[in-house]
Amino acid sequence: MNDQKNDVLILGGGLTGLSAGFVLSKAGRKVKVFENDSEVGGLSKTIIKNGFRFDLGGHRFFTRDKKIDEFVRTLMGGELVSVQRSSKIYMRGKYFDYPLKPVNAVFGLGIPTTMRIMGDYGIEKLGGMLKHRQNVSLEDWVVSNFGRTMFNIYFKEYSEKVWGIDCSRISAEWVAQRIKGLSLAKAVKNAFFKFSGKDLPTLVDRFIYPKLGIGRISDRLREEIEKHGDVHINTRVERVNRSGFAIRGIEVQDHKGRAVLEGGEFVSSMPMTALVKMLNPAPPGHVIEAASRLKFRDLVVVAVMIDRKRVTDQTWIYIPEQDIPFGRIHEPTNWSEMMAPEGKTVVVTEFFSFRGDAIWNEGDEKLSEITVRNLERLGFLKRHEVIDTAVVRAAKAYPLFEVGYKERCDVLYDYLAKFENLHIAGRSGMFRYYNMDHAIESGIDTAGKILKKESEETGVRSKEGDTTEERTDDYEEICRR
Repeated sequence: MNDQKNDVLILGGGLTGLSAGFVLSKAGRKVKVFENDSEVGGLSKTIIKNGFRFDLGGHRFFTRDKKIDEFVRTLMGGELVSVQRSSKIYMRGKYFDYPLKPVNAVFGLGIPTTMRIMGDYGIEKLGGMLKHRQNVSLEDWVVSNFGRTMFNIYFKEYSEKVWGIDCSRISAEWVAQRIKGLSLAKAVKNAFFKFSGKDLPTLVDRFIYPKLGIGRISDRLREEIEKHGDVHINTRVERVNRSGFAIRGIEVQDHKGRAVLEGGEFVSSMPMTALVKMLNPAPPGHVIEAASRLKFRDLVVVAVMIDRKRVTDQTWIYIPEQDIPFGRIHEPTNWSEMMAPEGKTVVVTEFFSFRGDAIWNEGDEKLSEITVRNLERLGFLKRHEVIDTAVVRAAKAYPLFEVGYKERCDVLYDYLAKFENLHIAGRSGMFRYYNMDHAIESGIDTAGKILKKESEETGVRSKEGDTTEERTDDYEEICRR
């Protein structure tokens, strides 16, 4: 390869890595992206089987950032559709609206339970005014914001099903970020009066979606990168070689064998814990210790192809019930009719798992049988309607935000920030809960930092007099270059 030392090497071909590569390649930098999987996109990919399409969980695109919205819309052209969100929670044998709609809750839970919810909420709000409370766990935060009864009914079972640990061990910092700005009062007000809850991601009622699945966003980014750079799939990064606090190169493995590649700048959107373990020479002991204590939650997706036009009318159905093994289902054809052959549909179920547990290790045939049996039990299908199934395992799908995770992350951030040419970004790369828009933004911002650094080092300015970083703000222009 020519002049490898000027290349930008990107470790990880998810939305963040691809977005960074896209911006850098449009700016004229030589980019190489390395992805371990057979397809790009990470969790934001679309699986295709015999004319059926499904994502690894339902991934909507919504953002309050007009520039990111413009970036995606320009990139995707006419491929996007607008989808009306309609979600339910299934519990106690009944369906409840999500986000909360008080009338539905009153009739579903009964007036006595509803009164306890409102009473608990009032008590917590009054107590909060009289005495400052420190919220350490998810349980602390939800109880102080919604009340104990609401926590027990709506939050406890589902949260523990998703994360696999007790709510007292899930960090309040995560839940406060994830449900930022939402309270029972706002949810109730939104349900009755449709106030500005549209600005809250948890309450938004419309989103955009590619007609052929969420993976098309990653595919389009890859297509643009490959006009000038390279995207290597089925390529595993095995070692990141450093000299002091400068990355010198990486060692990768693919079907052709092992190769050592040099570069000038390095972007890592792979799991931050994996990056630390790959550094050669190894980091100090306290850094390795911090990385070893950060964990991820894994995901097993089972898709069921059905010989019927529709099974539900929902975008998502959340299932906290412990006797039903999967935690969420969605029907992709409710998002886009092109996700299945005409007259047929597909239902996608999500099993939250830890790699190596009973669900993860279960055979595909048995998982499919468990899924079909429970979907039939819930009344969504009849066994004879099932055409086919597919099982996909996604390791390290979600960072696990246990109490104390922030202090461990800070150790890694402080250490990795010392590297002059290493940039960590994205959900896994920074161990943060990023939605799709944040993942894309993280990649774009990282590319901007690299271009700004180059501009400052060379003193070069554009013809218009803008710095390179300022030019990255014109997202529509970037997409069209």
